[in-house]
Amino acid sequence: MQDCRVYIRQAEQPESIELRSRAIKAVFAALLSGSLFSAALAQELAWPAKTHYRYAQVEGRKIFFREAGDPSKPTIVLLHGFPSSSHTYRELIPLLSGTLHVVAPDYIGSGYSDHPDPDRTTYTFDLLAKYVSGLLASQGIERYTLYMQDFGAPVGYRIMLQQPQKLDALIVQNANAYVEGLTEARQTFFREAHENRSEEHVASLYAFVGREAIIHKQYLRDVRTKESVMSPDSWTHDLAFLQTDKDRKIQVQLFQDYYNNIRAYPKWQAFLREHQPPTLIVWGKNDPAFVADGARAYLRDVPGAELHLIDAGHFAVEEQPVEIAKYILGFLQKMKAR
Repeated sequence: MQDCRVYIRQAEQPESIELRSRAIKAVFAALLSGSLFSAALAQELAWPAKTHYRYAQVEGRKIFFREAGDPSKPTIVLLHGFPSSSHTYRELIPLLSGTLHVVAPDYIGSGYSDHPDPDRTTYTFDLLAKYVSGLLASQGIERYTLYMQDFGAPVGYRIMLQQPQKLDALIVQNANAYVEGLTEARQTFFREAHENRSEEHVASLYAFVGREAIIHKQYLRDVRTKESVMSPDSWTHDLAFLQTDKDRKIQVQLFQDYYNNIRAYPKWQAFLREHQPPTLIVWGKNDPAFVADGARAYLRDVPGAELHLIDAGHFAVEEQPVEIAKYILGFLQKMKAR
């Protein structure tokens, strides 16, 4: 970098336009030749690591996960929501992988993981959590930060309650643990999904896992800026795994089980009060389903939590991955400095 400063000082001298022109050309030449890009500087930069696409056997089933970064560094586990998979973190993973060891699983029944027949296996959040816990154990991951979005909350809280000693920190992104985060209409939806098993009502739930609902009532619903921020890869990928009636039935069964999460909120809140995990809340404030009051409610039980309401919707990590990555890395750096 010493050469760069010399060239720039030369370019700032007023002697002549010709001298300044030669100095500026020298700066560009040095950049192109690589002489300004020292090995020391390269080592200081947190370059993204290659993402690997892996499978692990967990209780006889194949569980897919994305992994990036040095396993000797602190681990962050990214838990996805409905109707997605680890694919939702494809932009966030590189932003974190130069600093952290990143693991992002597909739940059983989602993405590239096995999809056991829902006529023989009943899908619940207990089941999803069991396979995520099994995956982490199979990889020898003993401590981690949990990042939770949407369905990631009921999966994450089950894991935390089972093994609280393994949790380093908690990152909450549009992931409910409080009724304040659910409108009355949303609470009614989950209660009726749980209680009303009539053929007509169950058929109505399938509408929420159809093409139009996934695109327009999920991904594009909350976008207040240009729709170009939302990649069509997101819903194309999700819909590829919702082609059959049985794949759609998996998600319907999870809708039917979701009310059990609302019943468990007091238990989750008690966990937060007791353990006071370092907590970062990065919440898309434009989310009409999991509203911002659900983010603020966390402060009641974890008053030391760091809260940011950002200009994004339910799929904030699709809209604002760089902003979220900055908050995550800054938060974890402050934790490290304490």
